[in-house]
Amino acid sequence: MFTGIVESTVPITGLTGGNGGLALELDLGAIASEMRLGASLAVDGCCLTVVRKSGSKLGFDVVPETLERTTFAQRRVGDRVNVERGLAFGDRLDGHVVTGHVDGLGVVVRVEPRGDEWRLAFELPTPLRRYVVEKGSITIHGVSLTVAALSPTGCEVAVIPHTRAVTTIGSMHTGDRVHVEVDALAKWVDRLLGDKSTASPARA
Repeated sequence: MFTGIVESTVPITGLTGGNGGLALELDLGAIASEMRLGASLAVDGCCLTVVRKSGSKLGFDVVPETLERTTFAQRRVGDRVNVERGLAFGDRLDGHVVTGHVDGLGVVVRVEPRGDEWRLAFELPTPLRRYVVEKGSITIHGVSLTVAALSPTGCEVAVIPHTRAVTTIGSMHTGDRVHVEVDALAKWVDRLLGDKSTASPARA
């Protein structure tokens, strides 16, 4: 489990393989010393497992299921990604509950500076739009953001200077594809209320 509060942006130092699966390598710098084999790391909001470690460089296997829902197959060595370690028991939840399971790919449709604020608009996959509400939470490339407004095809977020400076949000451009995770609580509520077949029988 994660919070969407990015700890650092780090470079991709290795990418090998293809659509059958990728071996991804990141240089985590000082963070690497606190990571062990089998640990989870949110990489641009996608939960990956550490399977190799050499100094500050950590390796991850990205399977076809993950490649279908993410942009990893299109990434290049040198690209920077947002990373966040798993939430430790007892830590403050400063963002919102993030599972690290990318729901789909969105597209940046507008980047609009407004003084210190940046306003970004995203087109979201149709099945995900029902889970997005104004002033609710959404995860974009691993960053916990508040929905500032809704549109017929997606949503807008307002980004403060700090978030632009410490995440890859500040380098996004119109047309970029982004990892999207909608609020997990909204999905559970929708499932529980919508699946009448699982309702418990009335007791006598």
